[in-house]
Amino acid sequence: MRGLLRLSKGIDAFTEFIGQLTLWLVPLVVAVGVWNVANRYVGRAIGITLGSNFYIEAQWYIFSVIFLMGAAYTLKHGEHVRVDVFYGKMSPLAKARVDLFGTLFFLIPFCSLLIYFTWPYVMQSWGFVPNGMRVVWEVSPDPGGLPRAPLKTFILISPVLLIVQGISEAIKNVAVLTGHLEPTALADEQNPDLQEV
Repeated sequence: MRGLLRLSKGIDAFTEFIGQLTLWLVPLVVAVGVWNVANRYVGRAIGITLGSNFYIEAQWYIFSVIFLMGAAYTLKHGEHVRVDVFYGKMSPLAKARVDLFGTLFFLIPFCSLLIYFTWPYVMQSWGFVPNGMRVVWEVSPDPGGLPRAPLKTFILISPVLLIVQGISEAIKNVAVLTGHLEPTALADEQNPDLQEV
């Protein structure tokens, strides 16, 4: 179990790194949003179009990347939305059972299906068509828009990161259920060093 817990710590550290890296995109998306609004109102006041599709699309591209890349980080910190009418009152061991069941029977299978069904869609966006030919990658239909293929790649990256973090969560829950990890270690979201029993 010690080896698995070390693996879990490594996954948690990787997810934390991705989350902190993604955090730096938040001021960027805010700045682009402010730029878009300022251009719209200033342009309207002076009668000239100052905005462009480039900045409008950049704003929602960056927001999409924040959402997709932040999903695993959110899972690591236990911040995904839960209907916790019952869960909130459960003991730590019962929570570990519920979380393990949810990870193994919902999170990992759903993310696997998402990868399976979106793979052709993303490859087609990059210009790989089903018959093996290579064509031009997908770009925005709007003038001055951005390429869509790099953004659509995050539709694959996000569930992969969720599966990896789900494996870490499953390891920690099994460790709690088998007595190798204190139940309070799961509840302490800020504690990167899990306390083994």
